[in-house]
Amino acid sequence: MLPFYAVAQQNPVLSLDTVLQRIDRNNLMLQSYGLKAESYKHSASAATAWMAPMVGVGTFMTPYPGQTIMDDGDKGAVMFQLEQDIPNPAKLNANRRYIESKAKVENESRGVTLNEYKAQAKRLYFTWLIAQQKIKVLQQNEQIMQTMKKIEEIRYPFNRSKLSSVYQTTAKLEENRNMIRMQEGEIARARAWLNGLMNRPGNADLEIDSTYQPVFVPAAIIDTANLAIARNDIKKMDYNIESMQLNIEAMKKQSKPDFRLRFDHMSPLAKMMPKAFSVMGMVSIPIAPWSSKMYKSEVKGMELEVQAMGKEKAAMLQETQGMLYGMQFEIQSMQKRIAAMEEKIIPTLQKTLDVGFLNYRENKMELPEVIDSWEALTMMQTDVLNEKLKLYVMIADYEKELYR
Repeated sequence: MLPFYAVAQQNPVLSLDTVLQRIDRNNLMLQSYGLKAESYKHSASAATAWMAPMVGVGTFMTPYPGQTIMDDGDKGAVMFQLEQDIPNPAKLNANRRYIESKAKVENESRGVTLNEYKAQAKRLYFTWLIAQQKIKVLQQNEQIMQTMKKIEEIRYPFNRSKLSSVYQTTAKLEENRNMIRMQEGEIARARAWLNGLMNRPGNADLEIDSTYQPVFVPAAIIDTANLAIARNDIKKMDYNIESMQLNIEAMKKQSKPDFRLRFDHMSPLAKMMPKAFSVMGMVSIPIAPWSSKMYKSEVKGMELEVQAMGKEKAAMLQETQGMLYGMQFEIQSMQKRIAAMEEKIIPTLQKTLDVGFLNYRENKMELPEVIDSWEALTMMQTDVLNEKLKLYVMIADYEKELYR
């Protein structure tokens, strides 16, 4: 059973696509947008409801106590009153359509937030990936330094080496281990953040696919029309404009009248008096100058705001187009620079270290010269990995801006 137990104890290895899918499915913040969108649908249904009827009971034309009553008809009556406001259906439907449009805005807001989370998850994933590669490089270089330390310890009793050289190799080894600890801290931080984005405990076990290699795929065509279709924030702005236009239509409907119906029933206190009723229909006059000023000014202000949002949308598309072209050229330039470092500089430094180490073992070279070659190679390998991390992050940012 031991082999099966060992397999069961392995941490789950998640690919980048799996991480992104779990964020989309499990993130609590993203779930809140769906609930908000659903709430607007119920609010829209409530917008077509009428006000509750008003019922009243009291006296009608009843004299004060102590007054002289000349006739039974002067005793007044008990009155029952029923009143109902009847809103204009055009107003209700326009307001309902406006509220329903807010649900679309919330759904696109979810897309914008999801894109932000995906870009953040990619950065963390790439940071973890590069940290693993740095640890591997540092561990390989540590073996070389350990070999040099052993050689110095063997030579020292025979006066073929200095004690300071032994201490120097010890210090370099400890410095190398500190760099490994730093990268382990980066991995722990990335693991905790990724777990949080996936709605998992921060200390949950997780491993990434160490063989993953980000690939840059430049967009075939970058024009404002394609960006308007692909970017969630542009879609959100379109829905905001649509919602604002529906709000304008709802505000224009304020010029339509509302109605009120009132029914009064009087039961006289005098026995000989007949029962009476009163039916009254009322209508508002919103076109009155002192009343129409409110909604006319609101409509004008919102129309100007819609025009401003249209200009803002055009500016965002134009700015994004230039930004994406710039990022595309920078990524391609960085790829060439990294290729040159990996194919030309690092092999040269590796050969320099190999030759120097061979001469050092044959007592043809001093330790400080070999350490210089070792540090130069380690620094260049680290620089290449740092440049790769910048490249991967730039690819994530490029994809974020392309589908934001």
